[in-house]
Amino acid sequence: MDRTPDIPACDRLAGVEPTPAPGLVTCSITMSVDGFVAGPRQSLDNPIGEGGGRLHRWMFEQPDANAPEIAALTSAGAYIMGRNMFGPGRGEWDMAWRGWWGDEPPYHAPVFVLTHHERDPLTMQGGTAFSFITDGTESALVQARAAAGDRAVAISGGAATVNQYLVAGLVDELWLHIAPITLGAGERLFDGADVALVPVDARHTDLVTHVRYRVSRQHLVCRPEQSD
Repeated sequence: MDRTPDIPACDRLAGVEPTPAPGLVTCSITMSVDGFVAGPRQSLDNPIGEGGGRLHRWMFEQPDANAPEIAALTSAGAYIMGRNMFGPGRGEWDMAWRGWWGDEPPYHAPVFVLTHHERDPLTMQGGTAFSFITDGTESALVQARAAAGDRAVAISGGAATVNQYLVAGLVDELWLHIAPITLGAGERLFDGADVALVPVDARHTDLVTHVRYRVSRQHLVCRPEQSD
């Protein structure tokens, strides 16, 4: 059964904030029109890859016009991300690395990081607590649901992590923020995934088109994530 409540058209047109419904698994992610959520050659100095910074102009140059979508990015009760989103390293952990976000990351909630290498939990200022999960995507989701309580769980990225959850049929809503640019290469959303999406809502500014979808349970097998 579809757990997403219908949103009346009059409410959507009135600009109701896209706050995740309790218990949903959501993903809110920005991509180029050719499907990339990061540019090529990601590195410590260029974490979103070459050209990837252009994807997020809508957040920094038009925060007021996109305030509901920006608020929704950090409104979940728990988050799941791949190791590549947490940091640039591979293999054994550099224990000095504590994420891209400084001492107070923006999540203010439990964050579950998928990895093949064990690491003790990391508690940050402002309520963000990173846990490092080595036994797979479903285990991470079970733990995230327990931590979130009656709030939503958000799959934060990167592309390989989102693709795994999509093809496993574990995402209820996908919120795409489509920047009017092409990157030509990088980390591609839907790579190896075949999902059916049902449009719920859409709006745009000159820097981004926000489209909200419900995700069907039809999927194909995705290739394994190469996260570390």
